Amino acid sequence: MDGLFDVPRPGGTSGGGSLTANTHASAPLAVRMRPRTLDELVGQEQLRAPGAPLRQLIENEQSMSLLLWGPPGTGKTTIAAIVSQQTDRRFVEVSAVSAGVKEVRAAIDSARAELVATGRETVLFVDEVHRFSKAQQDALLPGVENRWVTLVAATTENPFFSVISPLLSRSLLLRLESLTDDDIRAVMHQALVDERGLSGRFVLEDDALEHLVRLAGGDARRSLTYLEAATRAAVSTSSTNGSNGSGSDGPIVVDLATAELAVDQAAVRYDRQGDQHYDVTSAFIKSVRGSDADAALHYLARMIVAGEDPRFIARRLLILASEDIGLADPQALQTAVAAAQTVQLIGMPEAQLTLAHATIALAVAPKSNAVTTAVFEAIADVKAGKVGPVPAHLRDAHYGGAKDLGHGKGYKYSHDEPYGIAEQQYAPDVVADAAYYRPTSLGAEGPIKERWERVRRMIRGKHRG
Repeated sequence: MDGLFDVPRPGGTSGGGSLTANTHASAPLAVRMRPRTLDELVGQEQLRAPGAPLRQLIENEQSMSLLLWGPPGTGKTTIAAIVSQQTDRRFVEVSAVSAGVKEVRAAIDSARAELVATGRETVLFVDEVHRFSKAQQDALLPGVENRWVTLVAATTENPFFSVISPLLSRSLLLRLESLTDDDIRAVMHQALVDERGLSGRFVLEDDALEHLVRLAGGDARRSLTYLEAATRAAVSTSSTNGSNGSGSDGPIVVDLATAELAVDQAAVRYDRQGDQHYDVTSAFIKSVRGSDADAALHYLARMIVAGEDPRFIARRLLILASEDIGLADPQALQTAVAAAQTVQLIGMPEAQLTLAHATIALAVAPKSNAVTTAVFEAIADVKAGKVGPVPAHLRDAHYGGAKDLGHGKGYKYSHDEPYGIAEQQYAPDVVADAAYYRPTSLGAEGPIKERWERVRRMIRGKHRG
């Protein structure tokens, strides 16, 4: 879970420090509960599997630099700490937000001196490496090439766009996946019972747990921050009421109201596996289809606040762009595709702006289901057995003997014909007169309708009298 610990630095500057310095009782819960071994890491099974490169790196104590790419709270900083702890390497953290070339070179020089003096290697963790300029990233290369440091660089952005090629080629790229709701539940359950965490002093009611899971949005660090806030609010409430909230001397109960108060967000009645998921999604799509941008934004907001996967929302908009808009606005699909790509690249919370952008654009766009109707009617005919032979003049005539079979005979090359349109039969006889695509007069499909009707008449020889 990246960012789960902040290493103390002499004089408040970037530098080395002890990994255990912030594990005291007053440290944040997210700091105290950071995994100490690869087996304690939640999620990322593909990285923890036997024989996986990360496990080999740690268990065999190999010297290899890592580039960790994944959403916030998925374990990037934790992996750096585990590499340091399990291989007994010194840990130094540099933040790309505040450090410059000078700080990077100083960290590498210090690691080199440590290696020469004591033989102890250093893990240099660079958080948000995508924020480094090319010159700053170049400053890392000597330490990596000479193995003065084991570089562990973390980024939430695509490294193929944000990390220089020399550094990328010298590092093992590991992609971290978003944590699932079950992963987040496991993180919080462990924190509730672990001696480093809350030691069984609290009981989290199911609806409060689900509320915090939704708000965490797959971010383990955030889930523990919210859990800690909720338990503190429960302690305050029980002290005020003179009770532990359960009517006995047992654990303090953290209910939904306390969790809502602690994180200042009301629980949205939305079950991603139940009726609310389908009802809200349905209302969202129907509002966009119905061109009510305000209603669509309302349902979008409900999904966002409830922690719906933004990729799911983007996929629904992609489908709608073709199903309900089609050629009435040819830009609609491009907008939806761009939104889906942006969601993948930047993640939440910033992606909520992109989703709103796409939602409004598609809601106010002219609507047509002519594309949908056309393809479904064509599929229905094929399923009904209307699959006659391809006309001989359209068949492949490039292989030996094809012409003897009459393949290609009489074919008219469109570019040789007036207006680039040849009068000839393209469809099999059984569907020769089919008219699947029937464009509307709405939006950009209006001019398309006029052209298509003229073209169809020309192709089928019905343009004369």
